[in-house]
Amino acid sequence: MPAPQFADPAPPILTIDPFSPECLNDPYPAHERLRDAGPVVWLERYGVWAVGRHAEVKSVLSNWQTFCSSAGVGLSNYRRETPWRPPGLLLEADPPIHNRARSVLTKILSPPAIKALKTQFEVEAVRLVDELVARGSFDAITDLAEAFPIKVFSDAIGLPLRGRDKLLPYGKLIFNAFGPRNALFLEAMAEAEHFQDWVAESCSRGALTPGMLGAQIYAAADAGEIALDEAPRLVRAFISAGLDTTVSALGNAIYLFGLFPEQWALLRDDPALARGAFEEVLRYEAPFQTFFRTSTEQTEIAGQTIGADEKIMVSVGSANRDPRQWQNPDQFDIKRRALGHVGMGVGIHACVGQMIARLEGEVVLSALARRVRTIEITGTPERRLNNTLRGLKSLPVSLRTIEH
Repeated sequence: MPAPQFADPAPPILTIDPFSPECLNDPYPAHERLRDAGPVVWLERYGVWAVGRHAEVKSVLSNWQTFCSSAGVGLSNYRRETPWRPPGLLLEADPPIHNRARSVLTKILSPPAIKALKTQFEVEAVRLVDELVARGSFDAITDLAEAFPIKVFSDAIGLPLRGRDKLLPYGKLIFNAFGPRNALFLEAMAEAEHFQDWVAESCSRGALTPGMLGAQIYAAADAGEIALDEAPRLVRAFISAGLDTTVSALGNAIYLFGLFPEQWALLRDDPALARGAFEEVLRYEAPFQTFFRTSTEQTEIAGQTIGADEKIMVSVGSANRDPRQWQNPDQFDIKRRALGHVGMGVGIHACVGQMIARLEGEVVLSALARRVRTIEITGTPERRLNNTLRGLKSLPVSLRTIEH
């Protein structure tokens, strides 16, 4: 798409395609080009702005009034195009609609509720790790990174046991839809008929286990905190927010500890590092790489004039490797103070499921650290390409246990 007539100063113009298979497989060279070009650039291929430095990424994500989410957090502009599905109540809404939905989930995910979930998650993590240790060799994606969240998160929401295999194809579509209408999106959309009915039915009141998180959303609707017809949409939004990023992050964690055994030795020797180690995973390999915002008025980013109603690609993955923010950003270091990364977003639209994701990461890594001496990658990892998510499809590993 040709560049418009820019007001002075003219921005750097990049021809990279961040959604090409090459960039999705290895985004870091493109991230470096994005950061080095300037604080804000024009992506010629899509006719959108882009920010990749930590300061600008954090600033845009924190300012919902100027850079809104209600016009869509993907490449499509809902003010000019009809959304492919009704917009979500969390990611794709701004106050006051967003506040109502967010406040319901904030109350449901209270500290006592999170504490109760931690107890349940720890039991399941130990059970699964014991099973995997006994097997010795397995696929760390299907048998761990996918299996654990699908079990514990679905149980916490109260989803039916039958049909949970449809959750990942559903997430695949949701996150591919934030990018262009490329082959990845079209493939995911073609699979939609196989899971759409199940998702809709499973988010209905009658399908959810009484007392669990999903049922509590309906109780909030009964109390008038949200509209009754918003309850199933909020359950669906919660599923999107709390599952796929966790799957990607857990898979990335096992992959990184296989690549960097000295870092695993640090965690093995001190399992209390698990929470901080998971933060470094989120920084180093951000589970979601990009989101978009839309300018609500003419504004400026780092001195560059941005017109009203223009899309800005926010490169989370690039910001998390910005040398202006991090010392040795391309080094995976679990003792790094990684707080301040934007791997789960920032501001009012930060991932609503991040507390649960962090909890899952902590308990899984802790359970592994107490049993496993080494993690060895035994086959070629296969990456799962997605317009938004960064993760793996397959990761063959073998474990050596700690001798007591």
